[in-house]
Amino acid sequence: MKGYNKAIGSMRSKGGEPMDNGKLVKLLSAHEGPKLDFKMCLSLTTEGHKKELTKDVIAIANSPGGRGHLIIGIEDKTKRIIGVDPADYPEEKIQQIVLNRCDPPITIRVETVPIDKVYVIAITVFKSHNKPHQMRQTGAFYIRRGSTTDFARRDEIASMMQHAGLFYNELIPVLNARIEHLDLDKVNAYLEQVANSRYEPGQEILLSDVGILVYEQEDNRFYPTIGGMLLFGKNPQQFLPHTSVKIIYHEGDRDRKQMIITGTIIELLDRTLHEVKRLMGDLDYPYDGIEEALTNALVHRDYFDWSRGIVVYLGLKNLEISNPGAIFDREPLNNIIRSATPKRRNTWLYHQLLLLDEGNRFTKYGLGLVKIKRTVAEFGGVKFANLRKNNLFKVILPGIARFTSKKNESEED
Repeated sequence: MKGYNKAIGSMRSKGGEPMDNGKLVKLLSAHEGPKLDFKMCLSLTTEGHKKELTKDVIAIANSPGGRGHLIIGIEDKTKRIIGVDPADYPEEKIQQIVLNRCDPPITIRVETVPIDKVYVIAITVFKSHNKPHQMRQTGAFYIRRGSTTDFARRDEIASMMQHAGLFYNELIPVLNARIEHLDLDKVNAYLEQVANSRYEPGQEILLSDVGILVYEQEDNRFYPTIGGMLLFGKNPQQFLPHTSVKIIYHEGDRDRKQMIITGTIIELLDRTLHEVKRLMGDLDYPYDGIEEALTNALVHRDYFDWSRGIVVYLGLKNLEISNPGAIFDREPLNNIIRSATPKRRNTWLYHQLLLLDEGNRFTKYGLGLVKIKRTVAEFGGVKFANLRKNNLFKVILPGIARFTSKKNESEED
């Protein structure tokens, strides 16, 4: 029991309650996932196992959610309790391995827990506010995909950096675009509003000051930013193809078709709403709900995810609007929706849209989700799906089949 007492005493010195047998049994009843990993054994004397331990701790820390756990002494496939010798897993050794190999450092707690006459090692990986973490020796970033540890993709690393406030995605340069790809009439209208000024050739620094251009010292050139292209680009999707909106609809009973909408963010909003209304004909649908959901998707989407765009699905049973970019806060979704000051993924973009949109549609961002619920409450309600594993947020509205045409209603009257 010497190793057990030492672990308990050390844990208490850091504050918090130790993991007891009941908590461990509860963890063992769960499946492996982004925040839970089982290992039968790890040797702290071999370089390969030290690296494996560090990879798993980094992956758990980088994965969305709160604290996670790595349990050593459990057969991962069957979850059979094998047990380990506590003397082989001194807390100081584990803490040293993690501290020396993780950048930035990750806070963990190491405990020896007795169960079924054997011992297991429970490593608690606390929620990190310093993501992304990487391995010092290799520079690699890791994340959990279901029950496996994998390399984090470039867009996942960038998204974590943005979430941590390390930089703004909207201010990244679009290196294959030039100033001539911006609509300077729109740019000047914006400058007159915010700076009482106009752009003239040679005044690139003015556009850099407001975030439309960014200077790259290595090339000695100004480039449009992602935000600049999304707000003022002549054809943003030429350089940012993932920023379009796809409408999926049906003609007849089975003929499924799709339409791609392009343009700046405000043009995407206007053009998508126009096409949705045209495709739905004269249905007496609460279109305000669609507008609110689409506005939220355009300003809140994860623009680091280049693999997909916003999708509007016009179905008979459901009308769905989905965007890459899940809400990663662990707070209940209803609390986040009701918040008067919600966290925003694209802060710079949001503030520019407040100035640019003459319809003031983005001023309701955050509270807009509440309005969606009120708008469609009498027609079957709305569901919000926050799919953290897939980094997807979906608004599910009542389908087309619930509504009749205005023409039919007038004929009945």
